[in-house]
Amino acid sequence: MPLHNNHHLYASLRSTPSSSSSSSSSSSHSFISKILLLLTLLPVSLAAIAFILQWRGGVTDPTTLSSPGGSHQYFPGMEPSALSHLSHSQSHSDCVNLGRVNSPSFPYYHNWKLDFGASLTPKICVTTSTSAGLEQILPWMFYHKIIGVTNFFLFVEGKAASPEVSNVLESIPGVKVIYRTKQLEEQQAKSRIWNETWLAGFFYKPCNYELFVKQSLNMEMAIVMARDSGMDWILHLDTDELIHPAGAREYSLRQLLLDVPAHVDMVIFPNYESSIERDDIKEPFSEVSMFKKNYDHLPKDTYFGMYKDSVRGNPNYFLTYGNGKSAARIQDHLRPNGAHRWHNYMKTPNEIKLEEAAVLHYTYAKFSDLTSRRDRCGCKPTKEDVKRCFMLEFDRSAFIIASTATEDEMQKWYNEHVVWGDKDLKLRLLRKGVLTRIYSPMVIIQSLRESGVFSSVIASAPSLSKENFLLSIESSNSSRAAGSVTLSSRKAGRNKESQAATRKVLSIKSAAFHEVAVPPLSPPGVDDNDLISHN
Repeated sequence: MPLHNNHHLYASLRSTPSSSSSSSSSSSHSFISKILLLLTLLPVSLAAIAFILQWRGGVTDPTTLSSPGGSHQYFPGMEPSALSHLSHSQSHSDCVNLGRVNSPSFPYYHNWKLDFGASLTPKICVTTSTSAGLEQILPWMFYHKIIGVTNFFLFVEGKAASPEVSNVLESIPGVKVIYRTKQLEEQQAKSRIWNETWLAGFFYKPCNYELFVKQSLNMEMAIVMARDSGMDWILHLDTDELIHPAGAREYSLRQLLLDVPAHVDMVIFPNYESSIERDDIKEPFSEVSMFKKNYDHLPKDTYFGMYKDSVRGNPNYFLTYGNGKSAARIQDHLRPNGAHRWHNYMKTPNEIKLEEAAVLHYTYAKFSDLTSRRDRCGCKPTKEDVKRCFMLEFDRSAFIIASTATEDEMQKWYNEHVVWGDKDLKLRLLRKGVLTRIYSPMVIIQSLRESGVFSSVIASAPSLSKENFLLSIESSNSSRAAGSVTLSSRKAGRNKESQAATRKVLSIKSAAFHEVAVPPLSPPGVDDNDLISHN
C-alpha cells in the first residue's frame, strides 16, 4: 500500500509541470491574438473617423493654411461660382478654349486675380499695343503675372478695343486700358518725338513703319504711367511674346531683375523664335515647345556651321526679328528707342545682355497669321511696294503669298517655309543646340486654363453700363479710323511747338547725341561670319 501511494504521488509530480506549461502557452497565444486584433482595428477605426470628418466638412485642407486670415477661398478658378451654370450663349468666340475647368494647379495663389502687386519687389510693368482678342491676351497676361509682372498698360484698338474684350480687361487688377481715341491722337501729336531725329526715318510710311511709330509713342506715355504707379522696371512686349526667365534662382522675372546690379539701366533679352511642327496650331502658347535659339546664345562655330540647315531656304536665320527685347529701369529722362530698346535723353544707358533668359517669339505660329497680317496692310503685293510697308524680308514674302496665292498654295508655302516637318533635321539641330525644347510656359498656361482662371476672369467681369458701352463703341470706332486720324495728327504734330515740357518725364532738353531708333533686325547671315571674326 505505501508503495502504491508513492507511485501515485510520483505520477502527480510528473504531470504538474506539463499542465502548467500548457496553460502558459494558451495564455500567451490569447494575448498575441488580442494585440493583432487591436493593430487591425486601430487603423480601420482611424480611417473611418477621417472619412466621417471629411464627409461632414471637418477637415481643413493643409494647402489653405498659408492663406491670409479670413481668406477661405478655393484654388484659382475652382470657386463654386456661376461658372458651372454659364450657358453657351454667354460665351464669346474669343473664350471658347479658355474655359476648361478640371483640377487645381496653383494652390499657392488664393484667388484667380493674382493681385499681389503690393508685396512684390521690384515692381515690374509691361506695356503693349494690341488688337488681339481675349484668347490671346489672357494667357499672355496671366503667364506674366505668374512670373512677377504686377502692372499692364494696354494700348488697344480693333478687336481688343471692342466692348466684350475691353470690359474684361478693365476688370483685372493692375491693368490699365488705353483706347486709341481722337483725344489720344491729339495728345500724341504734341509729343517731342516729332521734333527729334531718332525716329524720323520711320515717319509717314505705312504698315509696319506706322506701327513702329505708334508703339514708340505709346511707350513714351507708358513711361509716365509707370512712374506714377511706382514701378521699378518697364518692358515692351507684343502679345505673341513671352518672357522666359531662365537662369534665375526661381522661374521668376521678378527674381531675375532683383539680381541685376544697381548700376545697370537696361537688360536685353535675346529672342528665341517658335519652330512649329504642325500646320494646325490653334493655341501657340499651349501647343508649341520647340524654339530656335538666338545667335547670342550659341557658339559662333555652331551658328555658322549649321546656318544653311537652320535657314531652310528662307531669307534669314529667323523668320522675323533677331535683336530681342529689353527691360529698362524707371528713371529720369527715360525714353523709348523703338519697340525693341529704351534710351535716355541725358546719358547712354548701362546695359547687359542675359546669357540664359530670353523672350519667346511665337511668330507665324498659326496658319491664319498669314492672312491676318495681309488684312492689316493695304500695300500692293509687289516686290517694290512691299519694301515701303515691311522692314523684314520674310514679312514681305509672306504678304505677297497671302495676297496672290490660293488657299492650297498658301498651305504648301507655309509648310515649306514655316513648319518643321523633317524629323532628321530637327533631331540634328536639337543635338547641336540650335533648336531647343522649352516646356515651362506651356505647362503654366495649360495649368491656368485647366484651373479655370481664364473663365473666372471672364465670368466675373461686370456688365457694361450704357454709358461705358457707348464709350467703348466710340473707342472702337476711333481705332478703326486710326489710319486717317494718325496721319492728320502727325502733320499737326510737326506744325505745332512741342508741349511735352510740362510732363513729368522727358522734360529736360535732350543731350547733344541722338541714338537712332533700333528697328527689328535680322540675325547675322553667312556673309557676316568674316566680319564678326575680325571684330
